Amino acid sequence: MEQKKQEPIRDARQLGTAKMLILGLQHMFAMFGATILVPILVSGYFQKACGEPLTRGLSVSVTLFCAGFGTLIFHLCTKFKVPAFLGSSFAFLGGFYTVANLDSGMYADMAVNDKAAYACGGIFVAGMLYFVLALIIKLVGIKRVMRFLPPVVTGPIIICIGLSLAGSAINNASTNWVLAIIALGVIIIFNIWGKGLFKIIPILMGVIISYVVALIMNTAGITNPDGSAILDFTSIASSAWVGIPKFQFMKFDITSILVMAPIAVATMMEHIGDMSAISATVEQNFIADPGLHRTLIGDGIATAFAGAIGGPANTTYGENTGVLELSKVYDPRVIRIAAVFAIALSFIPKFSAVISTMPSAIIGGVSFMLYGMISAIGVRNVVENKVDLTKSRNLIIAGVIFVCGLGFGDGLTFTVAGTSITLTALAIAAIAGIFLNAILPGNDYEFGKNPDGDASRGVYMMNTDNDEEEES
Repeated sequence: MEQKKQEPIRDARQLGTAKMLILGLQHMFAMFGATILVPILVSGYFQKACGEPLTRGLSVSVTLFCAGFGTLIFHLCTKFKVPAFLGSSFAFLGGFYTVANLDSGMYADMAVNDKAAYACGGIFVAGMLYFVLALIIKLVGIKRVMRFLPPVVTGPIIICIGLSLAGSAINNASTNWVLAIIALGVIIIFNIWGKGLFKIIPILMGVIISYVVALIMNTAGITNPDGSAILDFTSIASSAWVGIPKFQFMKFDITSILVMAPIAVATMMEHIGDMSAISATVEQNFIADPGLHRTLIGDGIATAFAGAIGGPANTTYGENTGVLELSKVYDPRVIRIAAVFAIALSFIPKFSAVISTMPSAIIGGVSFMLYGMISAIGVRNVVENKVDLTKSRNLIIAGVIFVCGLGFGDGLTFTVAGTSITLTALAIAAIAGIFLNAILPGNDYEFGKNPDGDASRGVYMMNTDNDEEEES
């Protein structure tokens, strides 16, 4: 007997307040693991590079506030029509890592908080670039714009983002390989064999289960191979239950801007892919109404706002698209409830303190999968968009991006009007790829021709395989 298809719910108010709150919590948990992982990783980059921890900005509390408030900004800009949640972007991890390790010129003896503030200034400028793309799309149309940003350019750039961070994952994991392997194994298990919501939150499950193992090991007196304690709860006792997140205002410098801003090339394409995916999921063309220009502006303002107050860049989250598919509740009101929950959680410092005790090995195990997954998503971008690598122009573009993105380890430094400017490897790769794609003949990419490929550009962990067949 054929199973009856569940009808989608577009107005969640018919479910009642209690169920709407539960659905909001479900959306918050879907984004939670990936969103809090970004500030944990970024804080680790700065602490290792500068020898001291961040005391303002780029914390779990600030990140949750930026994610929640940024989501509300996005909904306002899109006329409250698009059921999207904005969480921390993985794409900018390479940029944060690079800024943290800048050690020449004004950055040589810079305090860790100041260096992070300059990175956030670059995030702000990256958010402003969304306005530029939105304006161009509004004036000339998306198909003309996307000819300059095809998958043969964006795919290899995403691959470089993941591979450039591989060493960081190994360094963290090597502090305790047992915990790292457990975290990695749990993510793999839930990503492949998980059912329902558990399939959508593999990162969160990896963090929770491996942390429980760390608690057991710590209680049993087991230490890390170097003799250090696995867990240190000192910061929890001194943290308050209620407090304002420690925001930090951004700062501007041309070098940090040139590190962070070019990454917007990848995240803007990710945004377009996510809008395509959400539109397909809820069977409404959001690219037409409220319009891609509005969704880009919403994402851009949310990202710029986050950078302005010391948070990581925002991006539309594929995990929450998976929850939409799972629950069949397409009402944006539910997403806004999740945003309010995230904001409320950001005002509980003790909660953030608990998260800050997470061992480096667990972070390493999670990022072991994450960085590889980012690169693999770049490969998927190329494959699903059917990029023909038998064509010399495509091979040339991809090859030059790879060499630039992975070869310029220290970037390219030059002086303009007495100011020292550094172009990072990723910035050089993006410029080279866009330039070659523009001048070489034979560009046959057309946005909209392959909808499944266009919707596969999101840099996130959620497994979107639909391998559960309907019962008959």
